[in-house]
Amino acid sequence: MFSASQLLEMQEELHRLQASSPDIEATVLITMDGLMLASTLPDTRDEDRVSAMSATLLALSERITLDLGRGMLEQVFLRGAEGDVLLMAVADKAVLGILSRREAKLGMLIYYMRRAAKELTHFLD
Repeated sequence: MFSASQLLEMQEELHRLQASSPDIEATVLITMDGLMLASTLPDTRDEDRVSAMSATLLALSERITLDLGRGMLEQVFLRGAEGDVLLMAVADKAVLGILSRREAKLGMLIYYMRRAAKELTHFLD
């Protein structure tokens, strides 16, 4: 599916995304089928479970926005007591996700994610 060099480039882009803000605690890149492509998650996280749940959530969210006449989904935002999760589609081929501190500036996080998504698109074609 993807070469080792493509996967390495994806991983490096996720590291750049995480380094772009001290508020970004971890990043993931997941296929629409729920396969983890790259991640900066701590070792304590179950990557398979995270990737399956993220892909499912994005697919369901896309369906909801279309069924309610809101157009194509741009992002999903989840707020927890300990921080936030943002998910964004990348060229209809993958899901880019970040875990962030709750006090992070949402606009800046979205900007960094869009910039990373643009770069990641090159590896997903």
